[in-house]
Amino acid sequence: MTIVADDIEQAAIAASAGVAGGLLVDGEWTPTERTFPVTDPATGKVLAQVADATVEHGLAALDSIVAAAPAWAAVPLRERAELLRRAFDLLVARKEEFARLISAEMGKPLAEARGEVDYGAEFLRWYSEEVARPEGEYRRSPDGGSRLLVSRRPVGPCLLITPWNFPLAMATRKIAAALAAGCTAVIKPAAETPLTTIAFADLLLEAGLPPGVLNVVTTADAPGVCGALLADGRIRKLSFTGSTAVGRVLISQCGPHVVRPSMELGGNAPFIVDADADLPRAVDGAMLAKMRNMGEACTAANRFLVHRSVATEFTSLLTERITSLTLGHGLDPSSQVGPLIDEKARVSLRELVDDALGAGATLHTGGRAVDGPGTFFEPAVLGDVPVGARMFREEIFGPVVGITVFDDLDEAVEMANSTEYGLVGYLYTRDVERALRYAERLEFGMVAINRALVSNAAAPFGGIKQSGLGREGGREGINDYLDLQYVAIDA
Repeated sequence: MTIVADDIEQAAIAASAGVAGGLLVDGEWTPTERTFPVTDPATGKVLAQVADATVEHGLAALDSIVAAAPAWAAVPLRERAELLRRAFDLLVARKEEFARLISAEMGKPLAEARGEVDYGAEFLRWYSEEVARPEGEYRRSPDGGSRLLVSRRPVGPCLLITPWNFPLAMATRKIAAALAAGCTAVIKPAAETPLTTIAFADLLLEAGLPPGVLNVVTTADAPGVCGALLADGRIRKLSFTGSTAVGRVLISQCGPHVVRPSMELGGNAPFIVDADADLPRAVDGAMLAKMRNMGEACTAANRFLVHRSVATEFTSLLTERITSLTLGHGLDPSSQVGPLIDEKARVSLRELVDDALGAGATLHTGGRAVDGPGTFFEPAVLGDVPVGARMFREEIFGPVVGITVFDDLDEAVEMANSTEYGLVGYLYTRDVERALRYAERLEFGMVAINRALVSNAAAPFGGIKQSGLGREGGREGINDYLDLQYVAIDA
């Protein structure tokens, strides 16, 4: 492996210039007395100082969206659709600017950042089309005495909390659905990567979004500010993407005022390679499912379950591919693997590797922190990982492959389901009938057969068990922001 060490810090700073003007409230960017730094994980240098909201700032943002809610809910569906389409067009036109900003603050390679812009923009296009096709029903009562009118209307003011690993796509996935449904919202981006969300909110204003419909609150005190908003009683929906541990806390905070929660939480995705799998295709899929975003994704393959008859060949092919990767700053065109988000993540990853080795796993490549600036970690492949190892039970969230063998697919499915998580599972086999039959037995909200990507703006994204509640994307995504209303009519 090699690390590209070109001096591109100035390019990173230039990419983030001018977007950190303050909090967005009522269509105006307002500075705060306190700020907090946003750093480049590849160098540790500060990219920008961002407004640090207090509880009072958060409540002012809530006042604003509550005041704007009736007017926005009354905006004709076609007007909402056209605004989202204008935002899509603007984002596509500024793809390179947003991709560079994502790479600068989050660390992912520029090619992947461009892919995130494409993916994030697609939610704007999808909901610009979906908003104009509202669901509703007119029924006749079985007793013949009345007519039943069933319609949907906006749930009301929302709180949207996004993670650091996909700072644009997670923002557009939530914002586009909320706006399409007629909801107003406060968005609280992750403190590690707020610049992309700030820039996107500014783009929405350029597209014509009315003041107060979307407010942006950046803060280093997420528990305090978000807790106060949920305790206020006027937030009617919370959408959160992040860890299961934080999700549990937020769900409990939704209880007193019966706030509707949507939770996209942690994962422990199995990547099953059966005896008859197309191995080159499976290896290609493994590289994408594991190494996309440096493995820092809830959908990342976490446990590689490989049939004993092909385990040696699969491990060899994958190790060769992993070893050839180039580490570097995300803005460097030759970079294939960027840094981890921070030093805490790097220490956690090394602990998982050491635990597995101590339990009897075999290290085939990588597995060390890289000296020098930034939080780089050598991508690793471990074989013979026992089911008792921490990395088999816990979300790895980094570029580490742990391979465990199985002898028949029934055993693999049992191993795959032996987790509290249920977000996504991957299955590689040439037998389509067998794949569908076993997919039905996998306890995951999403299953990918012979492919490594499940995310699609037109599909319902989400998990079961402790991986979450609700769905984002697809028709289901907008329905999460709508309440049902039944009207009884004498007839």
